[in-house]
Amino acid sequence: MPSLIDLDPMPLAADRLLAAVEAIYDTAASPSLWPSALGKIAGCFDDAGAILQWRRDDGAFGAIASENLAPALTDYGTRWAQHDFKAERCISAGLYVSGEPFTDRHIGPIDDAYLNHPFSREFLARHGLGWFGSIGVSPDPRIIVALSVQRAFARPQFSDAELDLIATLGRHAEKSLRLSIRLLDTELANLGLGDALARIGIGVFALDSSARVLFANPVGESLLGEVFDLVNDRLRVRMVASRAPFEAAMTQTLRAEARDLLAEPRPILVESSATGRRFVIYLLPITAGALSDGHFLTRTRAIVLAIEQKSAEPPDPAIVRDILGLTLGEARIASLVGSGVPPKQAAGRLGIAEDTARNVLKRVFQKLGISRQSELAALLGRLVLRGP
Repeated sequence: MPSLIDLDPMPLAADRLLAAVEAIYDTAASPSLWPSALGKIAGCFDDAGAILQWRRDDGAFGAIASENLAPALTDYGTRWAQHDFKAERCISAGLYVSGEPFTDRHIGPIDDAYLNHPFSREFLARHGLGWFGSIGVSPDPRIIVALSVQRAFARPQFSDAELDLIATLGRHAEKSLRLSIRLLDTELANLGLGDALARIGIGVFALDSSARVLFANPVGESLLGEVFDLVNDRLRVRMVASRAPFEAAMTQTLRAEARDLLAEPRPILVESSATGRRFVIYLLPITAGALSDGHFLTRTRAIVLAIEQKSAEPPDPAIVRDILGLTLGEARIASLVGSGVPPKQAAGRLGIAEDTARNVLKRVFQKLGISRQSELAALLGRLVLRGP
């Protein structure tokens, strides 16, 4: 990923990037802040706006747009969703699950038929839109989410450097979505935040600036004495091998310096010695002022998520990616095939062609220095499912 120095020649300032990343994390406990965060993401490029779209494996669909794109999103939902040839091409090419950023030229060619398609001419152009820069993010293996920045046709297409920046923003969005996508679930939409947090199936802890626990949901409370301890009201990982990484990540998160906030997000893997259950832990920074006065999490400066990795299910592709150094698309295939799912069935689950899945699997084998699916399964069990 590019450094801030690499980004200087682009039409954005480092403070815009920092503001966008801060806004992304503030959405974790307050999904209603996503339109504002998407506006800041688009501001990194001086572009028209940004959109977050998701689709669950049960077919449920949702979308959020930056404030200025609200009319376009309404028009899209009522008239144009069935004519979105760009989305159709992205889906057929497997781009939403590839883990790599993409833009118009990846689904082209950019010819007269492309530019004069009714969707381009009568919908996009009418709303001051045109080109897109997008990346699929993975807050949950059962949900496909795309973050897209929208740009007017009058401007140049997205450059490779700009796509790298979208990928950087996408990694932070993915981390925040670990919580906010659950709170956006239609079943939780009409609940207060406290009730919603109580119903989601992951452990959630809210910490103040001194790492004291302000709030724990029922799942989080159930992990005390197994995965975590409270020491002087501060959260500590029970497993000695995981304690130092957790405390270092906690210090980094609460320090909230730019270099820490913009660092590549990394999870922490923990295995309970008492029960053998395995968890992945994420720490999310929350800025002062992100939550309104009177909110029961007003003093929160960090949120800790503890997500169980069940051995009967394929491992989280994002964790496979981070631990084994794969792309997200490669990790999705590796997670399924390494869990015993045949390549043809894995391709069907991901909505890609079987040949594409097999080619990706070959790249995985080459990167990992293995040649058999049984070796992949053993590697996942040793490095991912069994923790650090």
